[in-house]
Amino acid sequence: MKKLLDLLTEEMGKAFEKAGYGAELGKVTVSNRPDLCEYQCNGAMAGAKQYHKAPIMIANEVAEVLKEMPVFSEVNAVAPGFLNLKLSESYLAEYLKGMRADEKFGFEPSMAKEKVVIDYGGANVAKALHVGHIRSANIGESVKRIFRFAGNEVIGDAHLGDWGLQMGLVICGIKERQPDLVYFDESFTGEYPEECPVTIRELEEIYPASSAKSKEDPEYKAKAMEATKKLQDGVPGYRALWHNIMKVSIGDLKKNYSSLNVDFDLWNGESSVHDMIPAMVDYMKKGGWAHISEGALVVDVAEETDTKKVPPCMILKSDGASLYNTTDLATIQQRMRDFNPDRIVYIVDKRQELYFEQVFRCARKTELVKPETKLNFLGFGTMNGADGKPFKTRDGGVMRLENLINDTKAEMYEKIKEGRPVSDEEAKQIADVVAISALKYGDLSNQASKDYVFDIDRFTSFEGDTGPYILYTIVRIKSILAKFVENGGDYNKAQLGEAKNEFEKALHMEIAQFGQIMDSAVTEIAPHKICGYIYDVANAFNKFYHETQILGETDEARKDNLIALLVLTRDILETSIHLLGFEAPERM
Repeated sequence: MKKLLDLLTEEMGKAFEKAGYGAELGKVTVSNRPDLCEYQCNGAMAGAKQYHKAPIMIANEVAEVLKEMPVFSEVNAVAPGFLNLKLSESYLAEYLKGMRADEKFGFEPSMAKEKVVIDYGGANVAKALHVGHIRSANIGESVKRIFRFAGNEVIGDAHLGDWGLQMGLVICGIKERQPDLVYFDESFTGEYPEECPVTIRELEEIYPASSAKSKEDPEYKAKAMEATKKLQDGVPGYRALWHNIMKVSIGDLKKNYSSLNVDFDLWNGESSVHDMIPAMVDYMKKGGWAHISEGALVVDVAEETDTKKVPPCMILKSDGASLYNTTDLATIQQRMRDFNPDRIVYIVDKRQELYFEQVFRCARKTELVKPETKLNFLGFGTMNGADGKPFKTRDGGVMRLENLINDTKAEMYEKIKEGRPVSDEEAKQIADVVAISALKYGDLSNQASKDYVFDIDRFTSFEGDTGPYILYTIVRIKSILAKFVENGGDYNKAQLGEAKNEFEKALHMEIAQFGQIMDSAVTEIAPHKICGYIYDVANAFNKFYHETQILGETDEARKDNLIALLVLTRDILETSIHLLGFEAPERM
């Protein structure tokens, strides 16, 4: 099903042709003066020079043709040559009927279908998720859902930080606490325990303590580096302990991500490509791309068109150790081998843009990807506190993501209980669902690259541009439909009709933009476009609701039309919030 604007442009092109002009002049756009008209066409202005006519003359001729066509209810040629247009209620109603009959409401993406890998999450093993992880999780999950809705094959990868000195520090910290564990007995030949010797909470204490000690004690840091080497060299006890740490940590990560409705198809990490690195380095050397510079192995990635310096991409340090660059390049090679994707999207802090520019250029130069493979960096800004600085706890520490979610749920619980006759248990269930909408919508409604201020009072409000406001609108619609069913109605049989007042038409117009907005969200990789759209739909619905008799309508045919409109509005809103990663309760 074509987008409404494309259909209107086709119809306008036919009118220009009938009037004796080129169809290419018929481009229709949404009016920038909604007080005057709904749509406009400036083709007569563009055609004036080509046809040696005053633009107002061309506009008048086209307007006469349009009067015979059923698309527009009002057409005005305005000096010096604009065509101001109002859409026919009957044409609009037919378009919405087509939307309702289609599983995806008529959405047809303009982009060809692709196989896409999305790299998001980026959590570190043995460390608690904190507020800094929320944006990658929210944005990545939404982008994954949006791409899938557009018909793409999508693989979401958590890309865990599970290798390197971090793990050496954790192992060293465990050894210091429990030196007699069999993992550290090099003469041990039996089966290693399947249970991890430490809990997730102990792991979260061990890493920061071990990291702090390594900064003050060079001997301890040397032990951590030795533990890292033993792990990477495959010493059995160290590998067995690492596997148990991974099981406990990933289990906890899954629980925390699940509370945000976030999941991954792959839980790969840096470790998954460790064994690929030697062959990849050898390939880069033999290809003549990698060379020694100041003792390190690098690939030059600067280009003649660069306006700022782009340093070489380092592959190995002077001591032969690999870096993040190395594992990221090996991960690209692994993804091309395993999935051969058309596109890889990285959802990462925008401050890493130069780093990923180096990695992408290196991947292209060394032919780890095909020339046509797209490598997208979607950099996000920070979530800040009221002081404009990255969000912290009251004592200045980094807040755990789990605590942020629980605080938001508690705030939402208090608001649900205010003035509502609802049990504590139901209030908690509703609050848990609505709190996630507050967090996710508050995050996603901002353009990804922009910083934003986390304001729990505003985000949990039932008024304004918030998740709870969107959910309240959906629940209001559900309540009306439930009463309709209670009174013997069947809303699945209801038929859409023409809008009978300005509020109803405004809602029709907003709903009709679905395909256009979804296409923009896909092509621009922009979840915030969906947030803006559903806020406009919710506003249009609530104005319509306050100005229109629905269940009290005595004309049964008219009531039938209104109920059908409610069903379509509900379905559009619920589909949209699903793409953002949250759901609506049945009541609030």
